[in-house]
Amino acid sequence: MSFGIVATGHALGRPVTVAELVATTGADADKLRGWGYRRLYRAEDGVGITDLATRAADAALRRAAVTAGELDLVVVAVPDVAEYLYWDAAAALQGRLAARRAEALLINQACGGGVSAFDTVAGRFATHPGHRTALVVAANRVVDAYWDRTETGTSLSSDGAVAAVLRRDHPACAWLATETISDGRYADFMRMESGGAAHPFAPDRKAPGVAPLLDRMDTFFEGDGAATYEFVTLMHTRNREVLERVCARTGTPLGSVERVLYLHDNLKSFNDLAKELGVPLHRTNAGIAMEFGHFGTADQLLSLERLLATGELVTGDVVALLSMGSGAHWTCTLLRV
Repeated sequence: MSFGIVATGHALGRPVTVAELVATTGADADKLRGWGYRRLYRAEDGVGITDLATRAADAALRRAAVTAGELDLVVVAVPDVAEYLYWDAAAALQGRLAARRAEALLINQACGGGVSAFDTVAGRFATHPGHRTALVVAANRVVDAYWDRTETGTSLSSDGAVAAVLRRDHPACAWLATETISDGRYADFMRMESGGAAHPFAPDRKAPGVAPLLDRMDTFFEGDGAATYEFVTLMHTRNREVLERVCARTGTPLGSVERVLYLHDNLKSFNDLAKELGVPLHRTNAGIAMEFGHFGTADQLLSLERLLATGELVTGDVVALLSMGSGAHWTCTLLRV
């Protein structure tokens, strides 16, 4: 299946320095310094994930000189809860864009959705020969009532969206392949205990929210240090395995991949990733991650947009979009610039 990226666009929240975050929230300054981030981006009150997605989509469509009416497919990838339950953010975006002839699809596989969205487009293009133009939007808007930006995970969470217009047979940033590894043994690791069918929201229950990372690890692994170590090690080896799979499938030597664009995790995680993959840190997107924070599903597309804009990626370069997400899933997409 042949398709590539015609143009991208983004919409980010307000920039907030780490010093400002510490001063206003009392966040752990030493931990954030150790993580390496310089700032995050935070949406204003009342701005939802679909608002950010719409702004990014408008920017990408404008740059691609494509109207919403030309779209055959709209794919939205979100890692978190959208504005409403029992509600489809992808259909809502399709409606707001007036992309009335486009099919709308929602991907919700945590932080890997923006990378696996390329496979979704490939599948739809393969089974719908008349489809020519797709819009992929990866967006993140932290629900602060449920998710603590500095405690729930290993990264500093930002609000924003990145959109990409994809066209059949377009030669630039051409999709080569996508591979995904899933391991359902860890499906319960990230879950929020209340709000679902098992434990619906109720006034007499404690305030809902995803527990802090260390608490979740202690509960999930029942204090078993060996099992915890196995999980942490597996996260790194699976990143390498999924990259090796997609390279093998496309006949691409791992050493010829110009950049590995990973989710915007902390600096130690990037160093561990570079060591696992056997690549120097400067061939990842660590610097961009520290400048922007973690946008859930949108990290890889944001990093790609930045590197293309600065000329650090040129025609012919092969780039890997690499991610992992709760579930657990590891996914990698190869593109040729």
